[in-house]
Amino acid sequence: MALPFRTVAGLACALLLAATGAPPGASAATVLAAGTPHDALFSIALAGGTGVAVGAGGKVLESADGGRSWMASALALKERAALLGVGLQRGHGIAVGQHGLVLVRAEDGRWNEVQSGTTARLFAVGLNASGRAVIGGAFGLVLKSEDGGMTWSSIAPAWGQVADGSDPSIYAVAVDDAGVITIAGEFGLILRSLDGGVRWRQLHKGEASLFGLTLRADGGGYAVGQNGTVLRTADGGATWKPVDASSTANLLGVASSSDGRVYVCGMHEMLMSADEGRTWRRLVQPEAALPWYAGVAVAPGGAEAITVGYAGQVVRLER
Repeated sequence: MALPFRTVAGLACALLLAATGAPPGASAATVLAAGTPHDALFSIALAGGTGVAVGAGGKVLESADGGRSWMASALALKERAALLGVGLQRGHGIAVGQHGLVLVRAEDGRWNEVQSGTTARLFAVGLNASGRAVIGGAFGLVLKSEDGGMTWSSIAPAWGQVADGSDPSIYAVAVDDAGVITIAGEFGLILRSLDGGVRWRQLHKGEASLFGLTLRADGGGYAVGQNGTVLRTADGGATWKPVDASSTANLLGVASSSDGRVYVCGMHEMLMSADEGRTWRRLVQPEAALPWYAGVAVAPGGAEAITVGYAGQVVRLER
């Protein structure tokens, strides 16, 4: 039986420990940026020509050329809390992390800290072009903003009716162009709200926690998690079916392009599919098989993806 991350540290600390213990492999994919062996990047977002990656110690990397090159952003954070999730839409971004930390990126590229109203650990954020944003956090926390991240309020489901009295941590969030909210996390839970978080419908439940989620505009999407779990939707997240990727690893991130390509990263595992998950190819090069990667995003054009993880690595994955 898969054990959910219920420790105080949760998923973030598991990754932080992995960052110091994973051996640096010989470069097989193209390394676009790298830090020290003690650095870690946990999430990446790409939108048009803009890219943002975030990680330990409040680190923010930015790209202005679709992910081909990266530079550190100069931030003056009061505390160097880890940033665990990031979302991006048309140059507007939101990054979230430990101690309730929320940073909002304006279209001019400046980052500003805003009050989230919580000190809980925030794992993931999703946003759409209309300004609706949703954060998933520890122990059932779900926050929503309708003004691009400047103000936040709770829209957490009535967990006693959904998760057998537990307050599951939410590790992944998606908000589509119509404002539909999808969240995923512990106990294999996937929930969806069509009305901004007033009512929630449970779409999936299981033993393996889910850490990564992606939904495309054409209705295709994937969720990934513990013990090699891969779920697929073809209707925008309304229904989900398991996919056999022949993996037992903890899978942490997933991205997909409209031509059916799927990229999955995780703990000592990197998977690719070119046919909507019907068949899979495992990257066995040391750079992909030995370390861990926590976030992945499709680059503009869909011909490649960019993944982030151990030692502050930003790595391009080509077709």
